[in-house]
Amino acid sequence: MSETVKQFFAELESKVDPAKTAGMNNSYVFDVDGAGQWTVRVNDGQVKVNEGVEQADVTISASADTFERIANGQQNPTTAYMTGKLKVKGDMGAAMKLQKLF
Repeated sequence: MSETVKQFFAELESKVDPAKTAGMNNSYVFDVDGAGQWTVRVNDGQVKVNEGVEQADVTISASADTFERIANGQQNPTTAYMTGKLKVKGDMGAAMKLQKLF
């Protein structure tokens, strides 16, 4: 399970459509229980992923199972948030922009 999450973050920089993230300037920490922690910075179309926790606008926490289901489209992120499976701390406006990454 955690290998799939690690692979997602390893491939994220090359998979994001720069046109979708143009004008977006936010940073996110993903704390995926059982898989690891990553900081994702979006700077006007450019996406940079670093393993570990850095200062960010938003921290998103989920289990590896929940994260994997969201990443592959099997789980609606809003539903996951509403049911407590996905936790968001920080700038909710920035969190809502995450839909552009997936």
